Amino acid sequence: MSYIKIQDVYKKYKVGDTVVVANNGISFSIEKGEFVVILGPSGAGKSTILNILGGMESCDSGEIIVDELAISTFNNKQLTKYRRDDVGFVFQFYNLVQNLTAKENVELATRITKNALDVDQTLELVGLDHRKDNFPSQLSGGEQQRVSIARAVAKNPKLLLCDEPTGALDYNTGKQVLQTLQDTCRKMGTTVIVITHNSAIAQMADRVIKINDAKVRSVEVNKNPIPIENIEW
Repeated sequence: MSYIKIQDVYKKYKVGDTVVVANNGISFSIEKGEFVVILGPSGAGKSTILNILGGMESCDSGEIIVDELAISTFNNKQLTKYRRDDVGFVFQFYNLVQNLTAKENVELATRITKNALDVDQTLELVGLDHRKDNFPSQLSGGEQQRVSIARAVAKNPKLLLCDEPTGALDYNTGKQVLQTLQDTCRKMGTTVIVITHNSAIAQMADRVIKINDAKVRSVEVNKNPIPIENIEW
């Protein structure tokens, strides 16, 4: 059985008098330890399925299995525990606490979970052990994003979910952050899912799921992912 299985997931929103279908029968599976890219244009339904997979929203119907847990059947208390213990989130904007150092920002995440990793080792993993005593205002955008990755990874999650993690970064910094995410996947065995509208990034993935107009249009397994340093866009 696949590590993650999403089957016939539907999700709609009501905006005024209009019903917007965000996910219209979405189905795909992911294996443990894969680096996955969910690719599609803005408004395709990518963020909605990521939010459902991360336990931040519930689907209207369908089945979601993560490591043999049927999270689509979870109540609010179970979803809170799942988000806390099993999922790490990385967003386009870093959401760091400005009056805490890089190390203290990462430590925040380790206090809420039972199987947390060593903070110093996690900062070393993302290449920021020498910046751990700096405040966010003393860090570049790429460094702040790597702190946010360290914060998510320090929870030792089953899933690392990344919503346009390079969207606020320049080209070279974005590539460094993607390298950090891929290194985390390879070294830690964490299942990493990145959603993006940038088709070039898909070349570095083990699996590419293309979503458009609320439906999965294709799923491609990439036997030979290209190193990020060799990808141009």
